[in-house]
Amino acid sequence: MRRTDPEGHGPVRYGPPLPGDGLPVLPELTAVLAAAAGRADAQPVGGAPALLEAACGYWTRRGLPTVPDQVAAGPGAPALLLALTAALASDGGDVLVPRPCAAWWAPYARVLGRPAYHVPTPAESGGVPDPYAFLETVRRVRAEGGDPRLLVLSVADDPTATVAPPELLHETVEAATAEGLHLVSDETWRDTLHHPHDTVLLSPAEMLPDRVTVVTDLAGSLLPPGWPAAVARFPATEPGQHLHARVLDILTGLGARVAAPVAAAAGYALDEPPPVIERREAAVRLHAGVAAAAHAAVVAGGALARPPQAGRHLYADLGPLREPLAEQGVGDAQELEDLLTARLGMPAPGGHRFGDDLAALRVRLATGPLLGGSDEERAECLTSPVPLELPHVQRALISLTSVLDDLRDDAQRWEPPR
Repeated sequence: MRRTDPEGHGPVRYGPPLPGDGLPVLPELTAVLAAAAGRADAQPVGGAPALLEAACGYWTRRGLPTVPDQVAAGPGAPALLLALTAALASDGGDVLVPRPCAAWWAPYARVLGRPAYHVPTPAESGGVPDPYAFLETVRRVRAEGGDPRLLVLSVADDPTATVAPPELLHETVEAATAEGLHLVSDETWRDTLHHPHDTVLLSPAEMLPDRVTVVTDLAGSLLPPGWPAAVARFPATEPGQHLHARVLDILTGLGARVAAPVAAAAGYALDEPPPVIERREAAVRLHAGVAAAAHAAVVAGGALARPPQAGRHLYADLGPLREPLAEQGVGDAQELEDLLTARLGMPAPGGHRFGDDLAALRVRLATGPLLGGSDEERAECLTSPVPLELPHVQRALISLTSVLDDLRDDAQRWEPPR
């Protein structure tokens, strides 16, 4: 039986990895990188003992006891996800992901010749599929001759900037494991909660440790985006050991090693000394404040957006402005991306880049570009007690507000054709 196109439309252009927070590099990290720059020894595939021990400590402090035999490191989360997908699904298995999801998830399944089936998320949050929609998708894929084996999800989500509630996560994890799927939990953004005392974040690995592999991309969360490093935590079971070994074999075949200087910096960051913790908390406060202001501008402009809870972005739905946008030649997410990127002077990737419906008028807006155009301006944001009052931040937010207000005013003046 011919398989249906899981996207529901033609090929989509996927952009490059999205940037980090745009802030200056922590001096202590730069010093660690520089000190290791002269090392000639090659890092072993999967990571050297020091890096693996640091990753174990990082996860253990978060309620996930871990030993080095459960950990693998790679030069970025894409390399680890590619290896995991190849280990679990390259011989005919299918991959399921939420709709929308991080832009880099689905392409790695397609590199291996496997379709990625997008499952709708509930209204309150992204990153985790609705359990009933998940079960229906599994049933449909199997009816078409498919073999769902892997579900990739994220509790602190890119692109929607939401955190999945524990009860939803529990229902979806139970549904996935009952259907025999392995889960990969992308927890890159778990340490960027805007209101950590008011937001409950649970890892699927806390709920069902035997069927969940956790992946954390350090580049962009703990390290600058140009320093590629990521770590994966495997289940402490016999199947988990086999999966770990298979992933290491694939990484070896790819020659996917973390560069020695980056590995040293990654180990330092994962140990979470005071400078790293202080810098991370300051960056989270900064991006949370800017995201809240951007969200207010989006909603005041007549668009829809879930309140951002984590990360450095928000996901806006301009569907309520569809008619006036159509008058400007905007009928889908790609055309909306082109319009907003030109008017805002900053990237505004359309929802189609995240597996969303091309016809839906949704975009992902990052907070990093709102912090200024130079290193000096961004550094000032990090140290200012009132960054939203800095002139360059105010200008950026005023520009965002003005563009959205113009679209809202167009919508209010628009009259349907008679």
